[in-house]
Amino acid sequence: MSSIRNDYKKMVFYQIWVRSFCDGNGDGIGDLYGVYDKLGYIKSLGVDAIWLCPVYPSPNADYGYDISDYKNIHPDFGTLDQFRKVLDKTHELGMKLIMDLVVNHTSDEHPWFLESRKGKDNPYSDYYIWRDKPNNWESLFEGKAWEYDETRGQYYLHIFSKKQPDLNMDNPRVREEVKSIMRFWLDMGVDGFREDVINFISKKEGLPDGIPFVPAVNGIFNYKDGPHIHEYLSEFRKVCEEYDCIQIGEGPLTTVKTALMYITGKHKSLDMMFSFDHMMADCLFTEYIHRPFSLKKLKHAFSKWQYSINGKGWNTLYLENHDHPRVISRYGSERFRRESGTMLAASYIFQQGTVFIYQGQEIGMTNIRLRDIEDYKDISSKTNFHKYHLKDTIEARLRRIHLSSRDSSRTPMQWSSARYAGFSSVRPWFNVNPNYKRVNVAKDEKDPNSILNFYRRCVALKKMSRTLTYGQYREFFPDSEQIYIYERTLGKQRWLIICSFAKHPVRVHFPREYAGKKNQLILCNYRETDKNDLCFRPYEARIYRFPAGDEKSQLTD
Repeated sequence: MSSIRNDYKKMVFYQIWVRSFCDGNGDGIGDLYGVYDKLGYIKSLGVDAIWLCPVYPSPNADYGYDISDYKNIHPDFGTLDQFRKVLDKTHELGMKLIMDLVVNHTSDEHPWFLESRKGKDNPYSDYYIWRDKPNNWESLFEGKAWEYDETRGQYYLHIFSKKQPDLNMDNPRVREEVKSIMRFWLDMGVDGFREDVINFISKKEGLPDGIPFVPAVNGIFNYKDGPHIHEYLSEFRKVCEEYDCIQIGEGPLTTVKTALMYITGKHKSLDMMFSFDHMMADCLFTEYIHRPFSLKKLKHAFSKWQYSINGKGWNTLYLENHDHPRVISRYGSERFRRESGTMLAASYIFQQGTVFIYQGQEIGMTNIRLRDIEDYKDISSKTNFHKYHLKDTIEARLRRIHLSSRDSSRTPMQWSSARYAGFSSVRPWFNVNPNYKRVNVAKDEKDPNSILNFYRRCVALKKMSRTLTYGQYREFFPDSEQIYIYERTLGKQRWLIICSFAKHPVRVHFPREYAGKKNQLILCNYRETDKNDLCFRPYEARIYRFPAGDEKSQLTD
């Protein structure tokens, strides 16, 4: 098999949040047995690699992102032997597999922390960040960022849950532990890592207070992109270079300028970085602070990263993952679910970058609406409900949770119209979305015009075209609140992607340099389309190719 570091720019990744993907052993929890059974389906999407969210042992305070053992598999998901079977079959099918590397924090039940809290005179004493007196930071998940530990008689830092104490990466022994973890999985054959909140692992020296009254926001800028971040990541990079594997970073609140320091130049320590700007088109900082959707804001974020990264690094392209609500419920329309789901696919897949698809996105899964906050599992959703907008009615606060909860991306995968959506033979660990009888893989497989089959066509088309993979990007009409138009060009080859975000018909105009030019309508999300009729139907998407000269009408270029 070819090297992932050579091929990632033209690859398509499929993200699996295992607990909700497929239950293979009949206990109501998704597992590696289910992943194994569905690898053929994943391959059928045109996928080149899978990204597994954490499958390590965990008390599940943050559903896998609080790890208690980095070198094993959670019993809910299977065994190391089963993981090896998944890995081997993935490779046999010609795909790669990357894992989550979560090293900003561990679980408070990890042996390192259990030893560290015993006192200052043991080998693990400085594996975590302890202080006699806390600063004024607040955590992103749960109250203050410092928790007092009775056993040790000090406070420990937790940027996320109280059960997720931050590791002290300034301790060289901790960094050696991280490298040991990486080698354990790379020796097994894993092809790389998605590195969770990796820009948080170096905090500002001295851990200064945040600005009074806004400690949480100011705290973020004190514990992200710290003074030793590139030094530490360069150590991890050397490990990956030994194994020719890939590193993809997650960088909350990362600007383009900062991202370039990670993915280019002398400090390059990552191959790509997940940005968050385009996920803020209907909110402020976080989905819980909801605002009306703004297409201009979405397009500005898309284009800012496309223009700034072009020729210097490489973009990640995604619209959903385990940390965000379902995109149709945010940027599309549940009423026009098929139309908006297919249009959203076209809006991002044909940009320049590596495509990521999250489980269920390819069939248009939508947000779940639960009646009681106790029905939700996500710790951040419960914290937001009980901490903010307390003057609102319970119903109003629940509406905010419906719009913002990460749990909407974590409902069981909807495989069929059978009981429990074909996810399991028994009651699942979490609620199935009630719309599963009309939104499922089996139904979409039978419909050539389904969201699922449109994703397949988009993926296949992008892979057939060097222009759609490597070409230059340019946006047209950035002030339009209804239409998103961008081109991809490479040499004389030109493609035009037009996406309507309107719920009603809207008249579209080709950019001036395309008006009157010979074109081919290569793909559309409506069945019958006159390529010359530029009255676009609700959420219509069209992909045009403008052949150079007398070139014949082949798809590839």
